[in-house]
Amino acid sequence: MYKVKVYVTLRESVLDPQGTAVKGALHSLSYHEVQDVRIGKFMELTIEKSERNIDELVREMCEKLLANTVIEDYRYEIEEVVTQ
Repeated sequence: MYKVKVYVTLRESVLDPQGTAVKGALHSLSYHEVQDVRIGKFMELTIEKSERNIDELVREMCEKLLANTVIEDYRYEIEEVVTQ
């Protein structure tokens, strides 16, 4: 079994109005040290072992559904979980 952590963020070239709003709110709370905020998504998947290559499987899921690759970048971490 695998535990997969997927991180999806807007590409640097894409404006992030939600991040801008959070940055403004932080500044209004006197956190002026914050230079920029980018909002993203985090997903954790538990995947059974199968005949398919886990790396290819996760990449395919990200490309087809989990990330909009036109405006978002993604990265993932795969951890094998030993069940007893």
